[in-house]
Amino acid sequence: GASVLLLRACLALLASPIYLLSFLGVWEPFCRKVFFPFILGKICVVHDRKSKKHKQELFRNLPDFRGPSGELRLLEIGTGGGSNFQFYPPGCKVTCTDIDPNFQESLSRNMKKNQHLHYERFLVAAGEDLSQVPSGSVDAVVCTLVLCSVHSVSSTLREVLRVLRPGGAFYFLEHVAAEHSSWKYFWQQVCYPTWKLVFAGCCLTRELWKNLEEAKFSELKIQHISVALPCMPIEPHIVGYGVK
Repeated sequence: GASVLLLRACLALLASPIYLLSFLGVWEPFCRKVFFPFILGKICVVHDRKSKKHKQELFRNLPDFRGPSGELRLLEIGTGGGSNFQFYPPGCKVTCTDIDPNFQESLSRNMKKNQHLHYERFLVAAGEDLSQVPSGSVDAVVCTLVLCSVHSVSSTLREVLRVLRPGGAFYFLEHVAAEHSSWKYFWQQVCYPTWKLVFAGCCLTRELWKNLEEAKFSELKIQHISVALPCMPIEPHIVGYGVK
């Protein structure tokens, strides 16, 4: 514990300009509008390359969840720049949501690259409040690298279950806490406060599989995997889907 606190203090000292900007109320709006969309775009390029096989396998059975009409209505929480579009089946009707509207440039680029999809609308909404989406109106909900930064995981999962039709599926791929006895978890603890500030509320030590197990899915498939990114404490991931 003392080692963690000491190293946290050293890291905070290195990041002191950001802490000062945060104290002055400058960092958060700058982060949301400029820094986070820029840096996330860079990280996603690497992450997408490392996780491509996992995503291909994850989304392989998406067509099985088409509604009675034969259409697949999909809602993505935290769409960001739209890096998942390439994995969705042709003709899929996609509703994009994100709490941050500042991803529009990269989102537009990915929409043009993936014209096999039908884009319904873009909603500025948090995962905990999808009130603009009617209950039971979508066949699938997708959430990748988002549950780490929502204010309430349980509230977000309740909204997921609300908007899904019975028999619909929730797909996820998220970084999570490492084993508590590992060095990876030690460094996650060290980086936690500064990482959360720099990366717009991203939490390194959430045990998201527990939240998913507590949610009321009739069927739940979870796999623990590793997605190693250079010099970043987010290697442990979970991937899978739950059925309402």
